[in-house]
Amino acid sequence: MKANSKWLKAVLTSAMLLVGANAMASKKVAAPDFTLKSRSGENVRLSDFRGQVVLLNFWASWCGPCRQEMPILDDIHKKYEALGFTVLGVNVDLKSEKAINYLKDTPVDFPVLYDPKSKVSELYSVSAMPSTAIIDRDGNVRYIHPGYKAGDEKKYKAKIKELMRE
Repeated sequence: MKANSKWLKAVLTSAMLLVGANAMASKKVAAPDFTLKSRSGENVRLSDFRGQVVLLNFWASWCGPCRQEMPILDDIHKKYEALGFTVLGVNVDLKSEKAINYLKDTPVDFPVLYDPKSKVSELYSVSAMPSTAIIDRDGNVRYIHPGYKAGDEKKYKAKIKELMRE
């Protein structure tokens, strides 16, 4: 039964990507839980953030749009953190040293987690870099956005505000 449940979650998450975030915005699909090592060396589990709105951002140090987006995500994190919101940055570089070096020049306050084997990226059917999922307080994926271009942060903020009011 657990295998079927994991498969169903993967299929539903993939469907959200294929159908589009706007069409699925009101649907509630449980966010696949995971545990990853953080840059502080501690294990971080997604379910530990239950009760908060979470912006889960998959990124890589070699990705230009990811680099452009990181300071913006940090600003969003700082703006809404006190209201029960967090950003979790999931780095997918094969060697975390590349991300660590990048973060020396572009520091962020939100937790950065390392997924060098892309196992969590696969759980979320990540098809573009960066990719963003916004998860509600109950642990459901409510918005998915592949890629990044200037102005996309307005969509993120609108969704964050909506979910924080729920």
